[in-house]
Amino acid sequence: MNEYEEKSWFRRNWPWVLPLGCCSGCLIIGLFFIFGIGATIFGVVNQFTEMSPIEDAIQIAENNEHVIALLGEDLESNGFPNGNISINNDNGEVDFSIPITGEKGEGTLVVRGIRVNEKWVYEDLYIRVRATGEEINLLENEKILEEVI
Repeated sequence: MNEYEEKSWFRRNWPWVLPLGCCSGCLIIGLFFIFGIGATIFGVVNQFTEMSPIEDAIQIAENNEHVIALLGEDLESNGFPNGNISINNDNGEVDFSIPITGEKGEGTLVVRGIRVNEKWVYEDLYIRVRATGEEINLLENEKILEEVI
């Protein structure tokens, strides 16, 4: 009697399993890489746009009568901050400028300060109006408000 040795499943199917396995493995690694980088970039951009100094500075600018007269009431940042924001636990430093627009005009918001015990202290905070080149100091009104409160 002849003995018939049956080939294993892999031995019968290796011509299509091997390339498919390698390609799918590369595809999975590529997707992890792409989505990992994409999530990182999205997280960093989202963190920068929701940072307290940006929100605080825009809110302070929206409450300034001179800014309202020149740029309008609804101020929006229409770009990515240009400069540095560094946070280490409860402390940090900020030194950036960001373009802002209002219904009446455009300008650049400049912010410089430090963070001590989770509270931002601004050294420079002003808006440079694009049309006139005028600089509006936003800290003058803030100091008056702090003294009253």
